[in-house]
Amino acid sequence: MNKCLLLLFLGLVFSAHAQKFYYPSAKSWEHKAPDYFQLDTAKLNEAIRFAQSNESSLPKNLWLSQAMQYGKEPFSDPIGPMADRGPAAGIIVYKGYIVAEWGNPSSVEMTHSVTKSMVSSVVGLAYDKGLIASLDDKVHGYLPPVEVLNSEGIQANQNPIAKTSFLYPFETEHNRKITWDHLLRQTSDWEGVLWGKPDWADRPSDKPAEWLTRKRFEPGTVYKYNDTRVNALALAATLVWRKPLPEVLREQIMNPIGASNTWAWTGYINAWIVVDGKLIQSVSGGGHFGGGMFINAYDMARLGLLTLRKGNWNGKQILSEEWIRKATTPGAVNRGYGFMNYFLNTDSKLYPSAPASAYAHIGNGTNAIYVDSENDIVLVARWIEDKSLDGLIQRVLSALPAKR
Repeated sequence: MNKCLLLLFLGLVFSAHAQKFYYPSAKSWEHKAPDYFQLDTAKLNEAIRFAQSNESSLPKNLWLSQAMQYGKEPFSDPIGPMADRGPAAGIIVYKGYIVAEWGNPSSVEMTHSVTKSMVSSVVGLAYDKGLIASLDDKVHGYLPPVEVLNSEGIQANQNPIAKTSFLYPFETEHNRKITWDHLLRQTSDWEGVLWGKPDWADRPSDKPAEWLTRKRFEPGTVYKYNDTRVNALALAATLVWRKPLPEVLREQIMNPIGASNTWAWTGYINAWIVVDGKLIQSVSGGGHFGGGMFINAYDMARLGLLTLRKGNWNGKQILSEEWIRKATTPGAVNRGYGFMNYFLNTDSKLYPSAPASAYAHIGNGTNAIYVDSENDIVLVARWIEDKSLDGLIQRVLSALPAKR
């Protein structure tokens, strides 16, 4: 097949994909009344009431909420921006259309560890474009020395005995073994201090005497949810792109899917580095220490719809199908986790009411983007008790028309 015929064929394929599915434009997102799809309006209203009545019991003041959840951890003080939240909110998207919403979906608020799915997505873009040749490659081989902007950052991160002007976050004997896949699956057991936060201080064990002396697990053998290690991945991705990750996200994902201009991806006050003579903030992968994504529910739903459509948006392949497949494939160590922050419903353990193929991008709060390809649903739920998510999903799915 010559090049012209190949381009024509690909164009027809993309056109067919675009015609098969509805995608919202940048300026509007079409709403459909539930009965347009023969959805049970009463059951959808029941689901909304359930979400609102099971709002998070933690304070809307997120500084206080953070202290209540993590105040007992060492070095837990926030060093990134935070903001008060609003009441429970959400959106139900069916076959691409908005069929229900509640609260204030336009409110721009912290989304905590849903940010991790943005981190993995920009790593996915780097992989798709060949900037990362293989996810089994060792990370240290991709990185230049890291020049930290301010003295506070240098003092917080450098070795006080063998001082240097640079950070080398993957140059210990243990860290040199870490691959991109290990970081994406949170199985790296990365060791060190980054932006003043030691790896062991994030969700530490109940044995303080072992915090500094415990034996390291071989990368790839043990799963541990840890924001300091996520931030190490974000730093590595920044150095591969040699530009700010929010810029990559905006240009290559958020603008193409028609997201608003109201979101912000932030980092820590001491996480400024110099790359090619430019000042760049290495952004955080969540709100554990403040920062992360501040975003509205509509833009969260667009991201969920992008992953539901296997990285394709109206005929344009933004993230490769290969990447989405990898991101939604269970890891060998944790069968309920793909790439961050794809929480998988393997064996229907996470959400018993949902298909086993469903997954969710989940952050503290709880903030969640539930993605269900079997039922063509994206559900965004903000500030709901985590234990209530399955009940919400069950009520939404009960409103669907009976399958023939």
